[in-house]
Amino acid sequence: MSAANKDKFIEAINKSYHTDQPHIYLGAGILDGEIIPEAQVNLPLRMMNRHGLIAGATGSGKTRTLQVIAEQLSDAGVSVFLSDIKGDLSGIANAGTTNPKLEERAKALGINFTPQGFPVELYSLSGNKGAQMRATILEFGPILLSKILELNETQSGVLSILFKYADDKGLPLVDLQDLKKVLQYLADPVGAAEIKDDYGTISTATSGTIMRKIVAIEQQGVGQIFGEPSFEHKDLINKIDGKGVISILNVSDVQDKPALFSTFMLSLLAELYFNLPEAGDLDRPKLVFFLDEAHLLFKDAPKAFLEQIEQVVRLIRSKGVGIFFCTQMAQDVPDTVLAQLGNRFQHVLRAFTPNDAKALKETVNTYPKSAFYEIDETLTTMGIGQALITVLNEKGIPTEVASTHLTPPRAVMGPLADSEFKAHIDASPMYDKYKVTVNKESAYEILTQKMEKIQEEKEEEKQIKEEKKTTGGRREKSVIEEVLTSSTARTIGKELVRGLFGMLIGKKTRF
Repeated sequence: MSAANKDKFIEAINKSYHTDQPHIYLGAGILDGEIIPEAQVNLPLRMMNRHGLIAGATGSGKTRTLQVIAEQLSDAGVSVFLSDIKGDLSGIANAGTTNPKLEERAKALGINFTPQGFPVELYSLSGNKGAQMRATILEFGPILLSKILELNETQSGVLSILFKYADDKGLPLVDLQDLKKVLQYLADPVGAAEIKDDYGTISTATSGTIMRKIVAIEQQGVGQIFGEPSFEHKDLINKIDGKGVISILNVSDVQDKPALFSTFMLSLLAELYFNLPEAGDLDRPKLVFFLDEAHLLFKDAPKAFLEQIEQVVRLIRSKGVGIFFCTQMAQDVPDTVLAQLGNRFQHVLRAFTPNDAKALKETVNTYPKSAFYEIDETLTTMGIGQALITVLNEKGIPTEVASTHLTPPRAVMGPLADSEFKAHIDASPMYDKYKVTVNKESAYEILTQKMEKIQEEKEEEKQIKEEKKTTGGRREKSVIEEVLTSSTARTIGKELVRGLFGMLIGKKTRF
């Protein structure tokens, strides 16, 4: 590497990435295999709500990149949400330890390395790994719920009818019991007759299939994510001692149910979008979401679901919220979403198979041309802790592509010890807030009472018919009936009836 080329590189990187605004220091640029500490790569905080992508092969360091950004966001007072697929992010609560390797890395970057822990809140969908996160069936809505239940287009349409009926009739949909009861009622002849004109009919086969899928979710032991109290989005935006709280959703115990946890996270984003006030372009975001294993969110997703994701990603930035998708390849994210991700971190890619080679070529085509790198070669030769980066500068302009040696995390890179984990949960105000389920009157109770009343009326009708059969259509008068049909009673009755109708007629006359 010539001195002239090095100077040119430093000038280009610093011109592109320099900012006087609050920012995240990502690391130093690499040129011809050499780390250049003078070439600093920064990401302005005000551009964090333009969303981002962290991609790379398994074991390339994506999770640690995510951790580095989360730590610095917390330092800046920005709240963070992390989905923890493997259960190894809780260590962010504790300061890491230094070692020769980290010290060497820090020295190469020209920085001081000081281990530090950060304020962390632990959450779980099962309630076993942190404070229970839950939402009502109504908050999920038919589109997201269809994704969880893996319904086809016809079944999704029927689910939408259930939601519309419940909304029209004022039936709160809180948990799976409510959903099953509405489905059961509308499949019953009485309910079917009630909705025929306004909503159409629901076939027995379709209602049976939906019911079986709801029951399957219950049997998997994850039905508890539906109910009350539902999680309040405001609890994700918090500070402790001036640092943004890092909320970690541990899904390691439900990782075999990707549609469930990925859809739940999207429902959180939707709640944030609908409830947060418009904020415009802030100097720093209110909250940044990191969705790990993002390909699970898009896998086999129906068109309506993808459209909802695209809408949330496009509009939520005006609420001061940024979203970073973490996955293996950029191709895991639909083009309509990928086009909205202004900040890109690409870790090493492997090209062992024809499909790998194709993916590499497609990834190269998404990066601007560089005067310093052959992008395809750089993407396949980077080491762990290095990434090819391009972000939006403080003016919203894409920066120069920079092969970057990333700064190391300061907290523990791994999970808390079991005893520390338990102590952290026991001390959590959020754990106490959400641990007890509240069971208010909802669709299940309302429709149960309605169906019982209908059944009672049927029984009374049946009894009257039986009595008429027995007496040949006549039945003996009771003592009360004898009194009421006497001549004295008839005279009193006429006066009462006359008075009653006179009052009603009088009221009509006044109108």
